[in-house]
Amino acid sequence: MFSKATEYALRATIYLAQKSSEAHKLGIEEIATAIDSPRSFTAKILQSLTKDNRVVSSVRGPHGGFYMSEKAKKLPVRSILLAMGEDQILEKCVMGLKLCSEIEPCPMHAQYKVIKKQLINLFTSKTIQQLAAEIQEGVVFIKNK
Repeated sequence: MFSKATEYALRATIYLAQKSSEAHKLGIEEIATAIDSPRSFTAKILQSLTKDNRVVSSVRGPHGGFYMSEKAKKLPVRSILLAMGEDQILEKCVMGLKLCSEIEPCPMHAQYKVIKKQLINLFTSKTIQQLAAEIQEGVVFIKNK
């Protein structure tokens, strides 16, 4: 559904929400290993997430690294999609048609509009912190085994 970069961004952000704070920053190597992502690709993704401190914050230098503020942890998961430039995926036609609508529906429009509404609700109502808490509780995971 999403690009590989956005999939890794989701994993990285949830991991940061779980393990980091302003006092405890994480390095690229730890994040990449934890989310099962190539180091250089993870660095590029984190660069997108730190732009304007929208989702992730970073500090350079020997005591630097990446972290999430308490405020950022309360953001909806959809904010990650927005930072990665993939927010509109939730709004698009499942078949990629530009003019798909109630008036001119694609063959999957009627069934998919229900699913699309559920997806939008999921990504808007779930916070990054909630997903991190579920991982902490051992209910879900973010690394391939």
